[in-house]
Amino acid sequence: MHEEPREGMRPDAEPDAGARPEVARRRDRAGRPRQSIGRWMWEWTKSIFIALLLFMFVRTFMIEAFQIPTASMENTLLVGDFLLVNKMVYGAEIPGTHIQFPAFDDPERGEVVVFEPPSAANQPPRTNYVKRIVGVGGDTLAMRNARLYVNGVAVEESYAKSSRRFGDVPSSHFAWQREHLVHRSSRRPYRPTRDNWGPIVVPDDHFFVLGDNRSNSEDSRYWGFVPRLAIRGRPIIVYYSYDRRVPSTTVPWLTEIRWDRILHGIK
Repeated sequence: MHEEPREGMRPDAEPDAGARPEVARRRDRAGRPRQSIGRWMWEWTKSIFIALLLFMFVRTFMIEAFQIPTASMENTLLVGDFLLVNKMVYGAEIPGTHIQFPAFDDPERGEVVVFEPPSAANQPPRTNYVKRIVGVGGDTLAMRNARLYVNGVAVEESYAKSSRRFGDVPSSHFAWQREHLVHRSSRRPYRPTRDNWGPIVVPDDHFFVLGDNRSNSEDSRYWGFVPRLAIRGRPIIVYYSYDRRVPSTTVPWLTEIRWDRILHGIK
């Protein structure tokens, strides 16, 4: 007896490759579903956008990179050093406001800090300086023959560098110090110089900063105290460094790398 195949059964027939063309087109050779070009572009755009948001968050509130352009902090920091700065430690500021996150620590005497200089420094807005704190609120500071005195005691500064190549003469830049002298009667004859000044008193919530290269640094001696809110962070490490002052090469960032300063800590 010949039996007709039931509806839907074709035992001798080859599978119909064109029955579900949309499935075949959406699968790769391994059998995985393929993504459309539009979806692929959207996934990449989303990933890049999230990465940029994370980068901006980290840069704004946590860690930021800075470059050293001058010799004012030699030999602690050299021209061509690239730093990573911890911005959270002193409380990062929300951009466009004066609102700061809670600080984990307070700036202390002897620390190297990054800060926005006072208006007396005549720098463009958002310019950043890096110097060392030598005086905090309430300290009495003086300098005699380039030797720093804090609260009447001479400070041993192994990191400080001084040179006699530059003259040490009175200047009108130091006139601001008169208002902060310990002895008011000495204001009239007061003639401070770069290496001889004070004693002056640091106001509360302010800091007195100096460059480690004392003979070649424009710092608090010239333009005054740094307010607490102006301090942006604490440098933690030199992540890259090259000698940018070598004239014999066109690519010093590649040929004049200071390998001994890579990942060098800052104290």
